[in-house]
Amino acid sequence: MIDPTLVELSRAQFGITALYHFLFVPLTLGLSVLLGIMESVYVMTGRPIWREMTRYWGVLFGINFVMGVSTGITMEFQFGTNWAYYSHYVGDIFGAPLAIEGLMAFFLEATFVGMFFFGWDRMSKVAHLCATWLLALGTNLSALWILIANGWMQNPVGAVFNAQSMRMEVSSFSDVLFNPVAQSKFVHTVSAGYVTGSMFVMAISAWFLLVGRNREFARRSMTVAASFGLASALSVVVLGDESGYTASQNQRMKIAAIEAMWVTEPAPAGFTLFGFPDLDARETHMKIEIPWLLGLIATRSTTEEVPGIENLVQENKGRIESGMLAYGSLLTLRSHPNDAEAKSLFDTHVGDLGYGMLLRKYTDHVLDATPAQIEKAAWDTVPDVLPLFWSFRLMVALGMFFIGFFAYAFRLSAKRQLDKHRWFLKLALVSLPLPWLSSELGWVVAEYGRQPWTIDGVLPTFMSVSSVPATNVWLSLIGFIVFYSVLAVVELYLMIKYVKLGPEGAYGLPELGRDDRAAALGE
Repeated sequence: MIDPTLVELSRAQFGITALYHFLFVPLTLGLSVLLGIMESVYVMTGRPIWREMTRYWGVLFGINFVMGVSTGITMEFQFGTNWAYYSHYVGDIFGAPLAIEGLMAFFLEATFVGMFFFGWDRMSKVAHLCATWLLALGTNLSALWILIANGWMQNPVGAVFNAQSMRMEVSSFSDVLFNPVAQSKFVHTVSAGYVTGSMFVMAISAWFLLVGRNREFARRSMTVAASFGLASALSVVVLGDESGYTASQNQRMKIAAIEAMWVTEPAPAGFTLFGFPDLDARETHMKIEIPWLLGLIATRSTTEEVPGIENLVQENKGRIESGMLAYGSLLTLRSHPNDAEAKSLFDTHVGDLGYGMLLRKYTDHVLDATPAQIEKAAWDTVPDVLPLFWSFRLMVALGMFFIGFFAYAFRLSAKRQLDKHRWFLKLALVSLPLPWLSSELGWVVAEYGRQPWTIDGVLPTFMSVSSVPATNVWLSLIGFIVFYSVLAVVELYLMIKYVKLGPEGAYGLPELGRDDRAAALGE
């Protein structure tokens, strides 16, 4: 029997490192594209202010980039240390996108980030601009391949189980590559990163305006961020709807848990705007519902039902019983590979093998599982409702706020009034952490909502861990917390230092006076 303490510690360690790493990813994605936009304006207009804008925001990008790389590499090593059986079972599929990410995207980033910082006086304007855009391309390609790997965990297509090697193997790499879940996750995630980068530029620029420094620099930075942020915020909502639709096709339990929908409702199902899920009574109290909305989002129709939690549990009981047949025939094939009857039975039920494995949590003898154990395993397929219910709603509320915020910022930018309303500048400043909160909530919804699976419907989480003492994981978990806490302090110190220095202090340039600023900026 697998030690549940080991499983929870391994999950906690990976969850903490992943959440910490994801603090840096969105800002890297957003700032990389904003740097490309700013430098493009510099090349087209020749105005030095746009060059200094690109260089200054590039310094902050560089600090964040280094932290993201250091935490990302550490996180990937955990697949071999804490999740050895997972790596063995699905490494043939999961490892391919990660390898391509390293060869194609990471090396591209590493090459052009150096050219970006050290090529200003060694390259022509156009050549340096190309390097900046290739840097942005590398960061986005990195996200693409990571999310292709993650999308396969959510929707394992293009792979088959080999009964002899006891591993999943690639049957169609194109299916893995063009997995609809991966594609929708990619565009949704990078759009959220663009919102983060835009809010970062807005907030820091607002601080400059509030303290009366670098006004022209700050106004132009806010103008770019307002336009880019509005387009990105709108994209997040539209593409998030697509993510919801794809999840409703292959992760129906996740949708039911997010909605706290206990039983199937008549089509089209309503969306619970607010309520208090009661896990014991299996109902939601004080529910405020928007009619039809969930049905339209999840099914794109008015006639198709969205199944409830209890209905899906009953369905999964049948899949567990089918998985028991696959498990039994697999044992036969292991000792008698040419048994035609066992092979036929296995081929019929192999799609439910993962559900049969859920019984390993309760018994070493899966074929002798009792009805009570099957019932427990079926209810294990329900992720924690409360965290998903509230995380999703807070994430959506923040998404609506970003649309309103950037729409108003765009309006002020069009009227050249970005520095005329101090209340808005203060709002921009205090809104700085909100995109990170939204991104982390999105990660919780996507990953926590996949439980109890590491590979949805294929491999249970509790079976994926390495066979190591729990004490080892405790020690490494404490080490990670200490190490990452130090990194967090370093990150904040450097960011605050270079924000306070401003564009003139970051490069040792003299601060410009009011009279000679216009001439020096080429205006």
